[in-house]
Amino acid sequence: MVEIGHVAGFVVDDETWAIRYIEVLTRNWWPGKKVLVSPSWIQKVSWTESKVYVGLWRDAIKSAPAFAESAPITREYEDRLHTHYGRPPYWLQDAETQGRPFVERRLGRGQSPS
Repeated sequence: MVEIGHVAGFVVDDETWAIRYIEVLTRNWWPGKKVLVSPSWIQKVSWTESKVYVGLWRDAIKSAPAFAESAPITREYEDRLHTHYGRPPYWLQDAETQGRPFVERRLGRGQSPS
């Protein structure tokens, strides 16, 4: 597994309070960039090492749809992100497990605890 960066914050669904994405700073190998990673992509958490492991490669992260902190996270952006990584989108899984129709909405950002 490859180190991709440090947790900088979270993107939270303001209706359900679910953490939809983890904001990761890639400054150790890709300066000045921040990427989004879904919690469902986490493979392992090591509390003793303070590390979270995801099954993504640096090349895939570099070529992912650009994340602009100043722009809203739209369903179009999320769809491109999930398609890029070949991962199923959470909104389809949520609709299936909760028996409700898909509703598009924008997500808000939270900061990681200091």
